[in-house]
Amino acid sequence: MKKILVLIILFSGFVASSFAQGTTGTANTSATIITPLSIGSSVAMAFGNIAVNANLGTVLLPATSGTPIRVPSGGVTLPIVTGIVTAAKFSAAGLASSAYSVTLPLTPVAIGTMTISDFTINAPGTSRTLNGSGDDDFYVGGTLNVAGSQLAGPYTGSFSVTVNYN
Repeated sequence: MKKILVLIILFSGFVASSFAQGTTGTANTSATIITPLSIGSSVAMAFGNIAVNANLGTVLLPATSGTPIRVPSGGVTLPIVTGIVTAAKFSAAGLASSAYSVTLPLTPVAIGTMTISDFTINAPGTSRTLNGSGDDDFYVGGTLNVAGSQLAGPYTGSFSVTVNYN
């Protein structure tokens, strides 16, 4: 009888402990690595030939394809012989049909002793979408700030544009 009582006590301990244990569930997981977003420039920003008198001035270069129509102000005039006039052209590439944003320079960029400010893009805002092939081209313009009696000669510089997936 003692053996049966001991077995009953042991058995009830195992049953109680088996009901007290938890259960485990599992979940599937996944990750997708997408094509990195890249950017390249195929056309340089060129303001063309500019004449200046003793007063400072500006030249607005719109962010359009082809030959943009420049807008001078202040002591700047535009000669009939225009020289090369182009907005900068950039090409972005990445995951097809993805939204991305463009970050333009927020502060003036020096080109010699002049600066370019107020950078613009050829679309409202800076949000864009890659096409079904994963490509998109856009143009960047800006305002050239010219000093009064600016010295004659070529002026060069560079600026950076950044793209990020939204």
